Amino acid sequence: MEFLFGTGRYAGRDLTNKPAVILLDLKLPLLNGVQVLKAIRENVATKDIPVIVLTSSMEPSDQRACNHCGVNEYLQKPGSLSKFIEIVVHIKSVFLD
Repeated sequence: MEFLFGTGRYAGRDLTNKPAVILLDLKLPLLNGVQVLKAIRENVATKDIPVIVLTSSMEPSDQRACNHCGVNEYLQKPGSLSKFIEIVVHIKSVFLD
């Protein structure tokens, strides 16, 4: 969050240098992922950055909350390396090409 919004130890960084995409987990140590997603979408400088939730949760309430906040994709963390590679290839083709 500090890097994204140019606060704390990243105060003064060039905010025009934005990430191409954000991979976000819902289970984070200080804020939950929905709170982070909401903050990203509410900020004029970050609201257009694609956000992909990559999580172990397949709870409908988590999916609804993320959809409500404007997530671009909601993906379940894969159980194997080959499935993870498929997800990375998908993300690259949709968001980075």
